[in-house]
Amino acid sequence: MAEIVSTLNKKHGLSMPVEEVSRRKENLYFELLPQLKAVPEVLQHIEAEYGRIPFAVVSGSTRESVTASLESLNLLDHFDVLVGAGDYKNSKPDPEAFLLAASRLGVEPACCLVFEDTEMGIQAAKAAGMASVKVPMPWERSKND
Repeated sequence: MAEIVSTLNKKHGLSMPVEEVSRRKENLYFELLPQLKAVPEVLQHIEAEYGRIPFAVVSGSTRESVTASLESLNLLDHFDVLVGAGDYKNSKPDPEAFLLAASRLGVEPACCLVFEDTEMGIQAAKAAGMASVKVPMPWERSKND
């Protein structure tokens, strides 16, 4: 988050206080957490394959945010590995975070399938040698889904 705020400041000549904005964003996230919903198609995959293949979450969010999200969805126990912002140095589109997750899972990158909602994440998965599925943002999904 700090990197994003800093980039926005530089790119647009802003002077947002990085720590304050990051803290406010985190507080808002936790406030809205009860409204979090899983993407149905991804949830179906997780439920169908749970216990058969290992799962990891790779996120630019803090470990605390990732854990809270998965607990809110009753999915924390489905994931063998959590890789959050504090676990790696280079953010997406760098493949470091995905490669770290594969290593911690004990799985070759070429055997991994990444579900990703950002283009930078898709680029990172590709750079890591992993297959990927682009998950549309909620406003991009059909209202009938």
